[in-house]
Amino acid sequence: MPLTPTDEIVRRARAAGTGVGAFNVLQLEHAQAIVAGAEAADRPVVLQISENTVRYHGALEPVALASLAVARAAKVPVAVHLDHAENADLVREAVALGLGSVMFDAARLPYAENVAATREVVEHCHRHGVWVEGELGEVGGKGGAHAPGVRTDPDEARAFVTATGVDALAVAVGSVHRMLTRDAVLDFDLIARLRAAVDTPLVLHGSSGVADADLAAAIAAGMTKVNVSTHLNKAFTQAIRTHLAEDPTAFDPRKYLAPARTAVAKEVSHLLTVLSPS
Repeated sequence: MPLTPTDEIVRRARAAGTGVGAFNVLQLEHAQAIVAGAEAADRPVVLQISENTVRYHGALEPVALASLAVARAAKVPVAVHLDHAENADLVREAVALGLGSVMFDAARLPYAENVAATREVVEHCHRHGVWVEGELGEVGGKGGAHAPGVRTDPDEARAFVTATGVDALAVAVGSVHRMLTRDAVLDFDLIARLRAAVDTPLVLHGSSGVADADLAAAIAAGMTKVNVSTHLNKAFTQAIRTHLAEDPTAFDPRKYLAPARTAVAKEVSHLLTVLSPS
């Protein structure tokens, strides 16, 4: 199946009142697992590559080209997305490599500087047919300016979308990155007010800390794209721990990465059915 643009996947989900799962790729096994889970659920999916993952690999190109290859071989619609990029040069590289969308995160900047930087990225991306997600209001758990408790103001969101031309907006509504427990408390009333304030799809970051029922409620309130990373990493790592505990003499990485890949695929399949019930 040809690579599917992110905007097409998100637009269809928003029109149907369902959600889109966007899952972070750390290495090839993650990309394979996410696509396998999407195929099992028969749902579209977004593969995301974060700036932190690019830093881990030392470059965007190897992990991006691998993800693009896995996406193109999928039996369901799959998009490849650059997540949480704070570097505009990295955005330009992602566009040149053929990624269909980027998330540019200038939320740590003062509002006026965030608008100016995001608008410049949007103008470049739109010239190349690439969809852009911006962020307004910090999502906690990433250190620095990402402070828990901050919320996105609907009026400011409307002004930000108008001023920047972003195609989607990541908003702060109570979720926090890198949560190991699924007990985040979302502000569903704020989600509804944000949905009414802007015409662009809303994106929920830090969704690993959100319980299934609250993910479904967030979609009903107005969220569309839902980002998950830590939850999958927990499943991946636990499967490896289990395998090594059962076979402490194991030395071939393929022996323990295979069950880890299977565990992630299972979680992806489950979450996609939560976000988009049949």
